[in-house]
Amino acid sequence: MAEIIKMPKMSDTMEEGVIAVWHKKVGDQVESGELMAEIETDKATMDYESYNDGTVLYLGAEEGDAVKVDGILAIVGEKGEDYKDLLEGGSANGSTEQEEATEAAAEETSEEAIDTSGINAEIVRMPKMSDTMEEGVIAAWHKKVGDKVESGELVAEVETDKATMEYESYHDGTVLYIGAKEGESIKVDGILAVVGEEGADYEALIKADQQGGSAPKADAPAKEEAKESAPAKETPAPAATASNTTNNGRIKASPLAKRLAEEKGIDLGQVSGSGDAGRIVKRDIENFTPAAQPAAQPAAASGSTAAAPAVELPQIVAEESFEEVKVSQMRKTIAKRLAESKFTAPHFYLTMEINMDKAIEARKSMNEVSPVKISFNDMVIKAVAAALRKHPKVNSSWLGDKIRYNNHIHIGVAVAVDEGLLVPVVRFADNKTLSHISAEVKDLGAKAKNKELQPKDWEGNTFTISNLGMFGIEEFTAIVNPPDSCILAVGGIKQTPIVKDGQMVIGNIMKVTMSCDHRVVDGAIGSAFLQTFKQYLEDPIRILV
Repeated sequence: MAEIIKMPKMSDTMEEGVIAVWHKKVGDQVESGELMAEIETDKATMDYESYNDGTVLYLGAEEGDAVKVDGILAIVGEKGEDYKDLLEGGSANGSTEQEEATEAAAEETSEEAIDTSGINAEIVRMPKMSDTMEEGVIAAWHKKVGDKVESGELVAEVETDKATMEYESYHDGTVLYIGAKEGESIKVDGILAVVGEEGADYEALIKADQQGGSAPKADAPAKEEAKESAPAKETPAPAATASNTTNNGRIKASPLAKRLAEEKGIDLGQVSGSGDAGRIVKRDIENFTPAAQPAAQPAAASGSTAAAPAVELPQIVAEESFEEVKVSQMRKTIAKRLAESKFTAPHFYLTMEINMDKAIEARKSMNEVSPVKISFNDMVIKAVAAALRKHPKVNSSWLGDKIRYNNHIHIGVAVAVDEGLLVPVVRFADNKTLSHISAEVKDLGAKAKNKELQPKDWEGNTFTISNLGMFGIEEFTAIVNPPDSCILAVGGIKQTPIVKDGQMVIGNIMKVTMSCDHRVVDGAIGSAFLQTFKQYLEDPIRILV
């Protein structure tokens, strides 16, 4: 007997799952325990194993599509069995929003609706590229109206609130319409472009879409793995000399190629791309052998001295001028999230001075044996994690009608980038050694500056650290980073006169200020946490035991 398989809730905050890969298709036999699909949640991409035996009769979504929790993921039963009755009753059990919208549109279609059945073109919509993305800004178009485009070709670079990401076409045809100019924004699910047969009536297609008419259903995006595994003869490889970097120095590589390179420890800068415009794809990583790479070309001698730029004086002395720059997606999100935090969470601040004399000595000794250079910031992260283990009420979140006390410790580390601020996360920091933390922070910081962070790198923080000591800042306050209830602002180490054993001596003092959400953390709880944190840094051997 056929059974509906519903989308499971794979994390505490999961509302829907995106089908990353189907490992079974309609008509395939499946047994209990077999891998059926890979599902991308708000936290990670996870394997889904079947709990049923039988034949796959129906798949509720295609690769790249989202299914709500408890929505229809698939139907499994006996070969040839009629499952349509289950689908008709499935909406009560949680059919996908896409199916409901399609059914509603079909019922409301009148005789006056625009007929688009004969239009050989498809609307390409702005995808949701991150969990908090509401709109995307067109950073660069790689195709213009009238250009031919093939599935897998790079069409545009889209700036989200997290990073600038490449958008590849899932369609073959001619670009008939572009929904925005470079620098302009498009809402998620808004019209990014129209691709189809040359001369097709795309205006009628857009009008029908605006009126809620029936537009041809676009094929679901093919998964990156399947696309890159296609025979190489379909897309002839360009010359190996093609540059695989953009004008700003960012290496052009598909997400799958980046992941494979990271797993195999391959430096993408040494790989020649065979994809569109020298882009690195899966086959380049699989076929890469260091010995086969051309020898590095010697750097060109810079013997000629560049001419000094001419001094340009304003036409009028004290002439007023200004420059207006559009707000980036990242800056919009920072403004929105921090404004909400500042004006909804009642902040209070606790400041403490810490004598770093022993920490300086300990760091010097540890760096003599550590495989990576340990910084004071790494010691702060470790001390915070150890203190949170003793004071779990600080490791908490305000959820409106309840407070969540986290048993795991994920430390967010604020990193400044050109467009604003990113907060990559060091997970399970209390279980990691200082050298492990140091290597991970350096890796995350480099990814942040190169816009290579993935959602798993910036989600899930339970406490945040913002360190401006390296900029010479002695003391500052920070705004709580939701969903955390606290953030620690760390200043620089400064030689200061202190009284020790009744005598005036010079000590190395570091000031820290903790911003607390008073809805969750009270003054006594925050003070006790800072006292423990101070003890760990003033006697670092405590955090190593």
